[in-house]
Amino acid sequence: MQKNFEIVFKKSALKELQDLPKRIQDKILDAVQLLLHNPYTELLQIKKLKGTDSLYRMRIQDYRLIYSIESEQIKVLIIKIGHRKDVYE
Repeated sequence: MQKNFEIVFKKSALKELQDLPKRIQDKILDAVQLLLHNPYTELLQIKKLKGTDSLYRMRIQDYRLIYSIESEQIKVLIIKIGHRKDVYE
């Protein structure tokens, strides 16, 4: 049986999440639940970021969630959450 991935938020990403509107927070947290089981899932609009080894982005309406996958530790590290115009800076 496949183990679930551990989800870890960077402190800054947690703050970014808390600053978002409540309905967007809920959508993001629902999407994060899917990452628990499979961070490569086809159910979410996930793309590998160009020029990086292990960074991915997930689309939730106009917001983006940037994360890395540490397969050896079975861990997903959420690095950044924000509006699409700001998140790639």
